[in-house]
Amino acid sequence: MSLISPALSDALESWLAAQKALKDASQNTLDAYRRDVSRFLAFMADHSGGAHGTAPLARVETRDMRAWMAHERARGLSARSLARALSAVKGFTRWIARREGLEPTAILSTRAPRAKTRLPRPIAPEAARDVLTTVAETAREDWIAARDTAVVTLLYGCGLRISEALSLTGADAPLAETLRITGKGGKERIVPVLPAAREAVDRYTALVPYDIAPASPLFRGARGGKLNPKIIQNAMAQTRALLGLPATATPHALRHSFATHLLSAGGDLRAIQELLGHASLSTTQAYTAVDTARLMEVYEAAHPRANGSSG
Repeated sequence: MSLISPALSDALESWLAAQKALKDASQNTLDAYRRDVSRFLAFMADHSGGAHGTAPLARVETRDMRAWMAHERARGLSARSLARALSAVKGFTRWIARREGLEPTAILSTRAPRAKTRLPRPIAPEAARDVLTTVAETAREDWIAARDTAVVTLLYGCGLRISEALSLTGADAPLAETLRITGKGGKERIVPVLPAAREAVDRYTALVPYDIAPASPLFRGARGGKLNPKIIQNAMAQTRALLGLPATATPHALRHSFATHLLSAGGDLRAIQELLGHASLSTTQAYTAVDTARLMEVYEAAHPRANGSSG
């Protein structure tokens, strides 16, 4: 595959810098953008016989886009990953078109492939409770058992992502009645902390053999460093084996379960959206695996016309 021209390479780096400055994109996101757009530009350079500069983007045709997408699928890219790559390509192309007065119609009008929606699979409330009480049995030492219990309790009891739980520091302990969590995209949210979660963290901090300074990670690995999420994933794998739960019972499934169980108990969909830190209500709807009947109940309870109000 061809190397992209210096002009396009410089333009790509300028666009990435703009994404970081304007949208506060994470390094992982920027790396993915760079990889996806670079592959596209290199493919188009090959496809067009090695044309250089930015102008050839305006000459890309629909058949060229189809060829690129077919090439990406042939090398094993899923529909979801290809849609992500196309989004990055469109973002870069739109940016460079504004700067240079190009009209790359074929690129910007290309439709993303449809990806099958993979709804999360929450575990049953009783199974979630069993996880909280059983995960300690997979640990070799009491403090590690207390640590793993504290982490999974935060996932299920507060709806935290595993990265959010492991980003807590010594300054967060003992836990207050609420936690200020910084989630995806730097978005902050306030999460209520259940007494069970506070007690689990208190037990862990009483047993951990390492000094937990305010600026240091709250959850530690066996050698004292920051706890790796894979350790919790492994503990969860052992726990589901003990309990006979399916492979879908992962740490992230506990977050799904938190949301689903709250909604089933009568929780408000928008309030759960805030607790999870979702930008879109539709994301929360899918996330909680809400069935149509339950959605209609929420709708009828909340919608002015549904409950007879004219306001």
